[in-house]
Amino acid sequence: MALTPQDVSRIAHLARLELSEPERAALLPQLNGFFRIVEQMSAVDTSGVEPLYTPLSAVQEVAARLRDDAVTESDARALNQRSAPAVEDGLFLVPKVIE
Repeated sequence: MALTPQDVSRIAHLARLELSEPERAALLPQLNGFFRIVEQMSAVDTSGVEPLYTPLSAVQEVAARLRDDAVTESDARALNQRSAPAVEDGLFLVPKVIE
């Protein structure tokens, strides 16, 4: 899928970029090169390939370093809400800002 100069102009417009004609001309082969790489990568058969936890997994054994899912902080809601101008049922009350 090769892009045209009109495609580059449209992409620049959608991205809110103001490009000169030389910049658009320079960007066209770069974008087309990018899409060629994507097409090559899409053509590779990856069935049966396990996703990597990290790129290091391809060259060495890496154990997932996961911490225990445990509460580490105490409930300080009342302390945090002491300075609030208005609180009700543990919730901050704020003035209505949209009519």
